[in-house]
Amino acid sequence: MPPLLVEFSREEPVATSDGESILVEIDGTQHRLSRAAARELQAAVGDALVERREFLHTSGEHREDGSYVVARRGADSAGNEKVFDAFARVERLYERLPETFTAEDVSRTGITGSRRHMLVRHFAEHPAFDCAISRRNPLTVEKRESCEESEVSAAPAD
Repeated sequence: MPPLLVEFSREEPVATSDGESILVEIDGTQHRLSRAAARELQAAVGDALVERREFLHTSGEHREDGSYVVARRGADSAGNEKVFDAFARVERLYERLPETFTAEDVSRTGITGSRRHMLVRHFAEHPAFDCAISRRNPLTVEKRESCEESEVSAAPAD
């Protein structure tokens, strides 16, 4: 079964068994899977739901419960992470930020301490967000495709 069928379905998929195969109905179309193919699909869906990606300074983790965690890469304490109840919340936070933003702009959303800088870096590092670091001091990100990391000023890192 093509993976996009599940992702773009308008209705909740329904799965049943006829004893030999797994029958999955999506948007009124029935798909027959062998038990082996159904197990592979189940494993693939599970892997897609739980994923951790590491970037230069930060990491992002999609958890089983649907939450998304932004953490300082290699950190081992909760003080170095921010948990969102869904990745969509991170996207909404990014959308509300101005075209050029700093940790101060992130703090206006209620995020405090070093987590502000961590989130600014995460936005610049994660491919879902079309922005790049334009200055290092103060740490500044621009929401522009044309802004390149190579244009970063020579100011010392924070």
